[in-house]
Amino acid sequence: MRIKNNKLYFGKFRAEELARKFGTPLYVYEGEIIEKQYRKLVESINYPRLRIHYACKINTNIEVLQLLRRLGSGIETVSEGEVRIALKAGFRPKNIIYTSTSMIEKEMKFLVKNKIWVNLDSLHQIEMYGKLNPYSKVGIRVNQGIGAGSHKHLVTGGDLSKFGIPVEHLLRAKKLAQKYSLKITGLHQHIGTHVHEEKIMLEAYNKLFKTALDFPDLETLNFGGGFWLPYKPEDKNLNLKLLGGKLSDGMKKFCHKYGRELNMILEPGRFIVGESGTLLAEVADIKNNSKRNFIGLNTGMNHLVRPALYGAYHHITNASRNNGRRIKADIVGNICESGDVLGWDRVVTSPKIGDIFAIHTAGASGYAMASHYNSRPLPKEVFIYKNKVSN
Repeated sequence: MRIKNNKLYFGKFRAEELARKFGTPLYVYEGEIIEKQYRKLVESINYPRLRIHYACKINTNIEVLQLLRRLGSGIETVSEGEVRIALKAGFRPKNIIYTSTSMIEKEMKFLVKNKIWVNLDSLHQIEMYGKLNPYSKVGIRVNQGIGAGSHKHLVTGGDLSKFGIPVEHLLRAKKLAQKYSLKITGLHQHIGTHVHEEKIMLEAYNKLFKTALDFPDLETLNFGGGFWLPYKPEDKNLNLKLLGGKLSDGMKKFCHKYGRELNMILEPGRFIVGESGTLLAEVADIKNNSKRNFIGLNTGMNHLVRPALYGAYHHITNASRNNGRRIKADIVGNICESGDVLGWDRVVTSPKIGDIFAIHTAGASGYAMASHYNSRPLPKEVFIYKNKVSN
């Protein structure tokens, strides 16, 4: 993404040209950014048996998935639908991980039939899986009482979280596994999404090392994802070199103590694809009253729910005219809800009706969480990679 002649470009493609050709609202994904973020993460972990499994709940665009598969990534899924998309994108069953809460028997049968690796999330799931597939290897998701995230709805560990088997139930989990001759060969944890403190992530990693010593048959430790991604211009990057170095060292020391090398799994999602996505929308209306200016777009919370759901910040710019007179305004959508605000008090280049606005860092939990609310259609998507655009 760059500015040229006062316009926003994605590689050689001008934002306005993409909007005119494909229509708006339009999600634009840049493959080079996905590749850069993937390699940045891999290169920060100095551990030979590292496996990356992209958390596709964030973005299931088929072109995104296929690029990540070519880069060497596996995939992490949370539903039968995501497994089917992963298979369609060319992932082999052995490279697919499934972890979900509140799973019904029909879905578990599908996973067993398709030989998908499962991290069991509850005592009930262990019993159900044991009846369906005894004498097999499984993983379990543990909740060790540590949770973090940029919003309370993004915390997936701790006493208030529905996810994982609490540490106080792990003995019962092992007895249930023995009952059905299941061998627990993987431990999984995920403390939350968008965690910006390296300290709490390292605390969770170290606690998993400690818990793992009580499981003699392990082949993998899965530390989940949750890596911080800057959204505001002033946000600092996660110290990936520090985090990766300490995690790598911790894993090596644990394996030495454990007596053999295990696979290390990470499940990044937002970190890999968030920055790659931009939502383009057209200025449909400009209003003001005695206190506020409003710039109305032909998109809204139905296409990007994060601001309404999490109070999330997304940088917003005028893609049609980067420079010019600046105004302060609320950037609002076309949905019949007072909460349909994409950005409060934003300073942007004063627009005209028909200008194209860009909502940045929208590649994660954007289209994947979009809906037909107000009976409005879903946005379109395009993928740009090596100066080629596909939809």
